Amino acid sequence: MDDHVVPFDLVRMFLGDDPPLFYLEIVFRCCVIYAYTLLMIRWIGGRGIAQMSVVEFLLVIALGSAVGDALFYPEVPLFHALLVITMVILINKGLDVMIFKSTQVERAMDGMALEVVRDGVINVRVLQRLKLGQNELFEALRERGFRSLGEIEAAYLETSGNFSAFKRKAETPGLPIEPPWDVAPPETLTPGSTFRGRVACRRCGYVLPKGQTITPDECAKCDHREWTPARWPDASDADG
Repeated sequence: MDDHVVPFDLVRMFLGDDPPLFYLEIVFRCCVIYAYTLLMIRWIGGRGIAQMSVVEFLLVIALGSAVGDALFYPEVPLFHALLVITMVILINKGLDVMIFKSTQVERAMDGMALEVVRDGVINVRVLQRLKLGQNELFEALRERGFRSLGEIEAAYLETSGNFSAFKRKAETPGLPIEPPWDVAPPETLTPGSTFRGRVACRRCGYVLPKGQTITPDECAKCDHREWTPARWPDASDADG
């Protein structure tokens, strides 16, 4: 502790030596920093803050900073910290009310759920827009017990950053995702390869129609040029 600090000086502890107008500046600073941080968190996306909403995540950050500095820095008056905490809570409550009353504000704050898989085929454009890697998607699907994309009717990236997936009722071949490709990479077939059974695009999971025995030049869904034998839910290679 600095020599000039007088312990338990109540004026220093609560008010400090700043002019009264400085408190209005604190209010302005809170609004600017809160808005800027909110924009940065929305830019990061929901996957960076899974399990928490954007507003909740920002509230934790802001309160943590405001509370922490006032705990042990003698030059930070308590009233400054209390004002910051009050402003953060008020802004947060205001956003909660706006989110409750306006669907547009809710979408702006929390984003929207996005479909990443439909009928066993990956929406490649969504993954590219989200900068979401194929391995990350496959890991999330394996955690939910899926072994191939053919088992999935639909999968979504929720606004919370978590994945939800729904199982198909009918057995359908699909791109294998288990075991992880880092552990056991699936066989790669190039354009013009002959095969038995069914094959799937290694990029999006599109399965070639039954009866086709030669891989085409590119995938009809995503223009990819590599294929791999499709997997049935029972892990057999039978051609249903």
